[in-house]
Amino acid sequence: MEIGMVGLGRMGGGMAARLAAGGHRVVVYARRAEQIAALVREGAVGADSFDGLVRALAAPRAVWLMLPAGAATDAALRELSGRLAPGDLVVDGGNSNYRDSQRRAAEFARAGLGYVDVGVSGGIWGRTEGYSLMAGGRIEETDRLRPLFATLAPTPDSGWGRVGGPGAGHFVKMVHNGIEYGLMEAYAEGFAVLDAKKEFDLDLADIARIWQRGSVVRSWLLDLCRAALEDRGTLDAIAPRVADSGEGRWTVDEAMDLGISAPVITLALERRIRSRETDPLAEKLLAAMRQRFGGHAVASEAPRRDPPREAESRG
Repeated sequence: MEIGMVGLGRMGGGMAARLAAGGHRVVVYARRAEQIAALVREGAVGADSFDGLVRALAAPRAVWLMLPAGAATDAALRELSGRLAPGDLVVDGGNSNYRDSQRRAAEFARAGLGYVDVGVSGGIWGRTEGYSLMAGGRIEETDRLRPLFATLAPTPDSGWGRVGGPGAGHFVKMVHNGIEYGLMEAYAEGFAVLDAKKEFDLDLADIARIWQRGSVVRSWLLDLCRAALEDRGTLDAIAPRVADSGEGRWTVDEAMDLGISAPVITLALERRIRSRETDPLAEKLLAAMRQRFGGHAVASEAPRRDPPREAESRG
């Protein structure tokens, strides 16, 4: 099959390479010329613009976007919608909000264009191990993409599927990422408890190795925990600051709208946000209140000093 790929970062680049290796004709475009050149060396066809990408594809065209959700995806869709013809199809494989995907699908349909939202999981390992693909869209449109799904997935008949109509793919991926937050937090907390029990001198990497076979908590995330624990020097050098890319927040918001209790995912999200606070007021207020109502002692913190200013340049 022939496909255009826009966005060649860690995920998009790996997907384009896997498709090219699988025998598909892949036309690639990105803002960074070196990313295009790297994929050309792996058998893809390079394009230097959206116009060039569209011209290089035979109608009816299919173009797959792997871009950050929000402004970057919206800008690319605007560029493409004015160049594509009725019968062409666009796939959004980024982590867009499912409501945006529903809106875009309706807008594209009015213009005679197809729109499929695909939640993609697999990270940097997807290129070799395969990607999990959750597709949302009209059946006739997702069916057109079956050869691509079969190549990108771990096996041709597993790890992918159409989960519903427009927006469903990104909705399922949103909840997938919320679950991921909870699983990661549980592993992190568990190993922290093990690490704090100094009397046993526990080997955390070895415990992870034991759990990898037969245990009910075995998983790929546990495999990654073991790898990180074995490289303890690198782990110790990592700042305890965890980002969130939005899907966890959307999952919590959706749960509240639906009247569904999701305390584990909510707390996991809050932990990530907490990890980024550099001078938390909440604990200071807690300590102050205890001191004022019960006379409890408080620990003093050295006053922060602003770094010295560099001398102004007089050159």
